[in-house]
Amino acid sequence: MLQDLALALRLQALDRKIAALELEIASFPKHIAEIEKKLEAHTRRLEADRAALSANQRERKKLEGDIQAHEQKISKLKDQTLLAKTNEQYKAFQHEIAYIEAEIRKAEDKILDFMEQSEQLESNVKSAEIELKRQQQHIDSEKTRARERTAADQQALSEGKNERGAVIGEMSPALHAEYERIRKKTKGTVIADATDGRCDACQITLRPQFLQDLRRGDQIMFCESCGRILTYNPVVDVSGDVAASQQIA
Repeated sequence: MLQDLALALRLQALDRKIAALELEIASFPKHIAEIEKKLEAHTRRLEADRAALSANQRERKKLEGDIQAHEQKISKLKDQTLLAKTNEQYKAFQHEIAYIEAEIRKAEDKILDFMEQSEQLESNVKSAEIELKRQQQHIDSEKTRARERTAADQQALSEGKNERGAVIGEMSPALHAEYERIRKKTKGTVIADATDGRCDACQITLRPQFLQDLRRGDQIMFCESCGRILTYNPVVDVSGDVAASQQIA
């Protein structure tokens, strides 16, 4: 019986190891996907910062072109002013020149505003580029680690499954069938300890006679409540040993 119980305990340990390895292997693609999602967010931010900077530069260039056109127009108006034959014509030319000069000043003010904004935009682009590069290096490193860890886990998984098959080969078909039935029912916890007169899985108190039979250890026994295989594991009372040691001291 002890050998059968030992095999069942070994099989449960292997099943837990296999489940943990399978869970870890499955988690790596999700982990990489989450990192790549963050990378996409950084890429979009960089693209937005670059687009804002380009728009700023286009507006500045347009305003500079407008100023150049205004200056050319003023030059022509000044030439026409010299040819004015009446005061009314002269004043009209001067008025138009003053208006265009005011438009030039407005454009120059806007250019200054855009220049101030461009400093921050350029800083944003540089920061985003640095962060994107850092994130790319991080994801490359994580992918390498995931590939290496996955390969190691798959090797361990293969070895674990082979060992599981060997253990099953040593078990009686009846015990293995019971083990698999309980494993499916309890989602992996096949064996529980009888601690302090209770099944430590379902916490139901065991009958005294049942506990005595379990303590003898001459047969595989199952919890009458949850159906798990039980091992006898009484709480060790050390109070007497402590008292004795205190008397000796």
